[in-house]
Amino acid sequence: MLIELLGKGGKLCQQAQEGKLRCPLIVRPNAEDPVTGNLMGVLKVLQPRWWLPDLLNTALAATRFDRQVYPKLAIDLWKNRPVFPRELLTWAEGSSQIDVSLAWEWVPTTVFWEFKYTSPLSPHTTNADPQGRYPNDQLIRNIRNGLLEAGWYERGGLFLSAPRDFVQLVIAPQRGEPLVARYRDPDRLLASIPFAEKLKGLPRVPFVGELSYRDVIDVLKRQRRLFTAPERKLIDLGCEYLEYKIAKASTAFQADTNTEQDIPA
Repeated sequence: MLIELLGKGGKLCQQAQEGKLRCPLIVRPNAEDPVTGNLMGVLKVLQPRWWLPDLLNTALAATRFDRQVYPKLAIDLWKNRPVFPRELLTWAEGSSQIDVSLAWEWVPTTVFWEFKYTSPLSPHTTNADPQGRYPNDQLIRNIRNGLLEAGWYERGGLFLSAPRDFVQLVIAPQRGEPLVARYRDPDRLLASIPFAEKLKGLPRVPFVGELSYRDVIDVLKRQRRLFTAPERKLIDLGCEYLEYKIAKASTAFQADTNTEQDIPA
């Protein structure tokens, strides 16, 4: 965060900024991982009751979550999930990595966050359905893994347990991902999942949503007064960083638009 905002610890050379040079000691400026790490580094140290339900309800455009204590809250970044069970899929998919996963008890809940920056959700991932019967975009792959982890698949066993609530969010500079709108529709979602008849149902709808970076800034600024002085300084730095990334994303988008306009028909 300090390197990008203030140049502390060195600056990226021009080749690195343009993505022409790949160095293990630097992170590409158009990657979403720095945004993920920096934002979650701020949120992890803040009392979740003052930001978590606000972000979730904003993303879902519904009052799904009350302000509460979040017992045993766990926040994991870039955690790999095992290969999706072949009995629930008609092709070999491989393992998946979730940008951010949150889980808490009391009302057992699992939340997946997918972060994007200068690129949209990928419409295709590796090891897709060779027959093309089902989509294998980035979002549906995450949703399937989330439903599996939260216990929504009927897989037998000696002990039956109720599934956990589940939410899938996308966080990007701007709202408007078409895939989010598509999978908010339960019928279209079920039609996109192989062996959907093995699901015990679906979590409470809506459970697919999205946040813009501006949404995150607005929530943190609105709740800022509830935090301690050191926490407010951290919130201010996190909001400044997101403002910076919004401006950079807008510049990159404008540059891409101008490039497309310059291409002869």
